[in-house]
Amino acid sequence: METTDLRVALFSGNYNYVRDGANQALNRLVEYLLRQGAQVRVYSPKVDEPAFECAGDLVGVPNVPIPGRGEYRVPMGFNADVKADLAKFAPNIVHVSSPDFTGHAATRWARERALPILASVHTRFETYPRYYNMAFLEPVAVAILRRFYNRCDALVAPSESMAEVLREQGMGDDIAIWARGVDRDIFHSGQRDMEWRRSHGIGDDEVAVGFLGRLVLEKGLDVFAETVELLRSRGVAHKVLVIGEGPAKAFFAEHCPEAVFVGFQKGADLGRAVASMDMLLNPSITETFGNVTLEAMACGIPVVAARATGSTSLVRDGETGRLVTPGDAAAFADVVETYINDNALREAHGRAGEARSREYAWDAINSAVADAYLRLVSERGGAKSAAST
Repeated sequence: METTDLRVALFSGNYNYVRDGANQALNRLVEYLLRQGAQVRVYSPKVDEPAFECAGDLVGVPNVPIPGRGEYRVPMGFNADVKADLAKFAPNIVHVSSPDFTGHAATRWARERALPILASVHTRFETYPRYYNMAFLEPVAVAILRRFYNRCDALVAPSESMAEVLREQGMGDDIAIWARGVDRDIFHSGQRDMEWRRSHGIGDDEVAVGFLGRLVLEKGLDVFAETVELLRSRGVAHKVLVIGEGPAKAFFAEHCPEAVFVGFQKGADLGRAVASMDMLLNPSITETFGNVTLEAMACGIPVVAARATGSTSLVRDGETGRLVTPGDAAAFADVVETYINDNALREAHGRAGEARSREYAWDAINSAVADAYLRLVSERGGAKSAAST
């Protein structure tokens, strides 16, 4: 069987209506598969004004806005139009990327037709409740996820550290690695722009501690803010550069009142902003890979990250950055202070990170998913499709 024989039905909770690392990875995968001659159809919520133009054919699924987070949609399963479209497309493999209602419906639909199911893991959903004073729900979330993933034939995780967590949680045994790549035309050290820094009030001799990502509590904004407050209390001179937008911006601005907020950036503008930091501070523990970490490394910027899934597979502690005990703001402040006071160390770790980032090429990474599809379809008896059921 060849890649050109694949007919992939991909289900996503957010394919292009809000930009994030997960859906950008999915779009790159679809673009790669189409380029290799596979047929792909994507099922996800659609909106009138998506964040970006998507790769491939997108079929809308029923959905409702999330209360209090209206920019996100909850996919609500199948309707007659979706079922008819699936029957006409006749996939020979189903890929689910989110454990939502539509993801559960897709696994049921595939199992009824004896089609193989691949699940990709993008987010530590089970950790989210702790950021909204509902940590008691975490075991429940783990149980729901375990049931969902065990109904799939195989999983792909963004990093070996995440794969280890999934195995420990009993999510499955057949787990391959689907890492992430980085666009080297956008992210490289040559993008550093001192004039751009000056235009935002960052002096040439000031050290900019950067945050990159959506401004949501689950990205560790509280730990970042506490770290910055400790640096201020110690009298350590620095600037805070924040790249991104999100519903927790007001919280972040209140707790980092002297920060420079440059908003959402994309393309070459994003590469320039990242390369114009002096280090990335990423205290998040919800990442399964850490796209922002890899992008900073590609720009020659050392990364200070939580010792958690994703980061432990990317950051080589003491070589390309530092790994810190999750939630330990004092330890984060110690490491950041060391970088602020040691230009040579900061630059050396940045150069090492840029060199390591060259290992991550998108086509080679996406071929691992295509290989997983081919293996699963072959194990089910070749190019059988829903049309034969």
